[in-house]
Amino acid sequence: MSNTPLLTVENLCTTFTRGGVQLPAVRGVSFSLEKGRVLGLVGESGSGKSVTLRSILGLARQYGDVTGSVRWQGQELTTMSEVNIRHIRGREIAMIFQEPMTSLNPLLTVGQQIFETLKAHTDLGKAVRRDRAVEMLDLVGIPSARSRLSDYPHQFSGGMRQRVMIAIALAANPKLLLADEPTTALDVTIQAQILDLILNLADQMSMGVVLVTHDLGVVAQTCEDVAVMYAGRIVEQGAVRDVLRTPCHPYTTGLMRSVPQDVPPRTQLYSIPGTPPSLEMIPKGCAFAERCDARRAECNQSRPALQEMSEGRRAACFHPAPVPTQNREAS
Repeated sequence: MSNTPLLTVENLCTTFTRGGVQLPAVRGVSFSLEKGRVLGLVGESGSGKSVTLRSILGLARQYGDVTGSVRWQGQELTTMSEVNIRHIRGREIAMIFQEPMTSLNPLLTVGQQIFETLKAHTDLGKAVRRDRAVEMLDLVGIPSARSRLSDYPHQFSGGMRQRVMIAIALAANPKLLLADEPTTALDVTIQAQILDLILNLADQMSMGVVLVTHDLGVVAQTCEDVAVMYAGRIVEQGAVRDVLRTPCHPYTTGLMRSVPQDVPPRTQLYSIPGTPPSLEMIPKGCAFAERCDARRAECNQSRPALQEMSEGRRAACFHPAPVPTQNREAS
């Protein structure tokens, strides 16, 4: 496998403006992804995960200011025109959005929605597009695929709608898949099926995958690398096995402690104290300092840089302290 990254993100920043106030949703995010690898972006709601994906695809710049660099196979996406980026969006880089019931058009059949993607991003004729749509629905495990092309989204269950979303995203054989919490609101059994499906298809199609989730169990089971986000920044990054076994940043440690394992009945579960800062009040120092038991004076005064801890391992903390865990998913 080539070590040349499919995608390289450097110092990505996305800022929205509301009432004259600047809201920094993504602050200096950097990572790279190689062909065939799965990167997990994990963190609490509001940490900037979804905005990062939308910024990569050029969807966030319609509403905010996006700076930094997003290089896709040698092409710079942040400065690319909307006309040109449309040839990449959907064709080379595809995205699965969070909620299929709001992402799918309720007025169009699922067949029409797959046809739209194929018409926009391939040179297939009408008859071949229909065959391709049937092939994709069959590939994602929808029974009687040909007859279901004429069904509307409301005629599918939640898990089946998510499969339709995956079929649409993969119809044009993209090289990179951005999956924004693709298993949200699904029960555990369907969640496992959807994740297995994405991984199997990624392996078959040699795709890179960026998987956004707030579930560390999902990260442990599906990803090879992980980036932990907090208040718009990556605060810890590395191989999944290393980060989950010995988290260095106090926030990552808190997330690990929040996963209940072998907890006796009627025992109070752990939760990280406090709440993430609002975008209007990001502190000048470490954004996690107010919630951190290990904070010191310098944590409130300046922002720690994302530093190299060891080969392939980085953390943004003035006093990183690897904490061994007994997380079963990481073993």
